[in-house]
Amino acid sequence: MRMSHVCAMVLICTSLAWLSPGMAEETASTWVGRQTVGVIVGGMLPVRVMDTQSSKLNGVAVHPSWQIALTDPIGHAWWSGSVALGVEAAFLGIAEPTSAYGIGFTPKLMYTFTSFGRLKPYVEGGGGPLWTNFDSRVPEQGSDFNFLVWGGTGVNCDLTTQWALNVGVRFSHISNAGTDSPNGGVNYLLPFLGVTAKLF
Repeated sequence: MRMSHVCAMVLICTSLAWLSPGMAEETASTWVGRQTVGVIVGGMLPVRVMDTQSSKLNGVAVHPSWQIALTDPIGHAWWSGSVALGVEAAFLGIAEPTSAYGIGFTPKLMYTFTSFGRLKPYVEGGGGPLWTNFDSRVPEQGSDFNFLVWGGTGVNCDLTTQWALNVGVRFSHISNAGTDSPNGGVNYLLPFLGVTAKLF
């Protein structure tokens, strides 16, 4: 997935937000306890940070998620936002440098900016265990048990009171945290598209 595609989706999302039928305005009391589910899909773009990281991971990542808002919007300026805690699964299908996979889950923390109307920009991050078949396939990683750590930013674009389009990008790092050798680590950017649905 190219960055030009992500930019195009952001423009489409913005247009839909302003052209779609009016929705009831949210108040602070509608945030605490709000539960949402979602899924994002993106193409992995390799990033080399150190000389020891020679492999270039190319593939597809799918991340279904659940989260709950812990706070009402904090503050009254442009940075006003709500804190949420959640968990998501990670399904990685890697095509290069060789066929491989990763399956895991990560707790996550998210801060959603709430002062931009139907557009809800956010920053988020998480980390957790990742079971792979990297050993003997990805030279930087000497074990099949690894960890996935990531951080990113994006925007949810409210289409209705329940559904939103999700667009963003993440930086992700995979390593075994020194539990085995080698442990050079591999990195990738993940531009993604997804949908989010409000449960409660």
